[in-house]
Order: sequence, then C-alpha cells, then structure tokens
Amino acid sequence: MDYFCFQMTEEYEGERIDKCMAMLVDSLSRSYIQKLIRDGQVLVNGSPVKVSYQVQADDEVAFTLPPSQEPDILPENIPLDILYEDGDLLVVNKPKGMVVHPAAGHYSGTLVNGVMYHCGKELSGINGVMRPGIVHRIDRDTTGSLIICKNDKAHNHIAAQLKEHSITRRYRAICYGVLREEEGTIDRPIGRHPSDRKKMTVRADGKRAVTHYRVLQHFREYTYIECELETGRTHQIRVHMASIGHPLLGDEVYAPGRKCPFSLQGQTLHAMTIGFIHPSTGAYLEVEAPLPEYFTHLLSILQ
Repeated sequence: MDYFCFQMTEEYEGERIDKCMAMLVDSLSRSYIQKLIRDGQVLVNGSPVKVSYQVQADDEVAFTLPPSQEPDILPENIPLDILYEDGDLLVVNKPKGMVVHPAAGHYSGTLVNGVMYHCGKELSGINGVMRPGIVHRIDRDTTGSLIICKNDKAHNHIAAQLKEHSITRRYRAICYGVLREEEGTIDRPIGRHPSDRKKMTVRADGKRAVTHYRVLQHFREYTYIECELETGRTHQIRVHMASIGHPLLGDEVYAPGRKCPFSLQGQTLHAMTIGFIHPSTGAYLEVEAPLPEYFTHLLSILQ
C-alpha cells in the first residue's frame, strides 16, 4: 500500500480537498479521490473530512491507497497489422479507435490483448501485467506505428532511446487554418491541465516539449503537415498545434467549438515513421506505417 502525506501551503488555501489531491497526485482521478474521502480514507490533521472541505494553510493531509486489484488480462484473437517483427520486437500499425493497453473500462479489445495472443509469453514484463510489451503508447484515435518489446533487454534498450529522445518519430496530421510558415519549431512546456485532469496544456511549470513541423500541402481552410517529435509528452502534437491556433482537424478535446464538416472519429493524426537502434544488431531500423484509408480519402476530398 502507498502512503501519502502533504503539508498544505498558502497556494492551496480555500481550495476543495479533492481538487488539491488531484493536483498533488497526477495518477489519481478526481472521482477516485472523492471515493477515498467519502470512505474516510483521507485524514486532515488526523480526522476524516467531507469532499467539500476547504483546505487551510498548514493542514496535514494524509491518506493510504489500498492495494490495487488488477483484473486478468486475456489474449484475444484480434487481427494485427504487423509492419516488422523479429525475435526481439515487433512494430504494429495501430488502427483508429483501439486502446493500447487495458485500463478502467477497457479490459478487452486492446492492442495488448491482441499482442498477447500473437506473441504468447514472449513479451517484456517491465511495465507489469497490464502493459506487457508496452514501452510507449499513442492515443486511442491516433493511428500508426508502435513498438512492442518481446523481452526485457529490448524493452530497456528502447526505453533508454526514448529517454534520450533519440528515436525518430514522424507524424502526419491535418490542422485547422492555413499555416503561414512552411516549417517551424514549437518549444513550449507541457503539463497537466489545472482544472481538467484528463487534458494537458502549455504551462510554465510543465516539462520541456519540442515539436518540429513542416507544411506538406495547403488547402483552403486546412493544412496538411508532418510533425517530428524531439520529446514525447502526452498529447504533445495536439497540445502544441492548438497552442499556436491550429488544432488538429477532428480533435474533440483540443479544438472545442471548431466545426468539423467531415465524419471523423477523433483527431486526424497518424504516427507514420518510427526509427530506432535495434537492441540486438545495433543497426538503425526505420519502419513506416502507410496512411490509413480514412486519411487518404480525406486528403482527396480536400484537393
């Protein structure tokens, strides 16, 4: 069980206890925190409080997380579009709408379920039973290339490259508006949104995030672009493009109020190219995922 204890400072004074806890512990949802409070698991100065309690400076907030009970994750015979495979890893072309790994509300039909069926027990275990083989991820409605590691050696090797930002990751996207510059770099820190914990935002105290983009084609109201990640923050391209006034077409989270005249399922974003040093051969390997049919069809309409 994990034990947490925080001494509240003046910046939190007057805030609700559940909001403060959500800001202090990113991994906990607001609804889960509220349940902990109602169950008497959260103590302020040694006593349980209500969800509506307003924090005072110098309050001591303490709570213990009960041990998580992870459900059994079962292999499922889900067709996989495998772009590359050998004894150490495989690169999969993830379709739109597929969740990468199991989580609350998604314990079946995920990429992990399909990979477990395909690989059997040949998957790295570093990220636990919920994420076997998973060393990085892309959003549910983002398509494209994703590395799956079959053993811990490969996992550690790829994870080190991700940490060093040495992996090549090029995306294709369509954004709202016409970009004036043919290419550019967005260097803006990204962190958790202060009021919506499911969103990310540009904020001064966030982690450094760098996205390079170049224009591939201009349309009347949209721009077809290629983005290359120098860092890999959550929702990075989506947040960065929205921050310069050009959110991604179809993005329901970061393009609020924008009218999308097309029938789309989420953002038009595709992880096209991924390149890395192979963990066994030491050679550079680059794999490309072709644009999905919906994307090519949309480009033809915009011509």
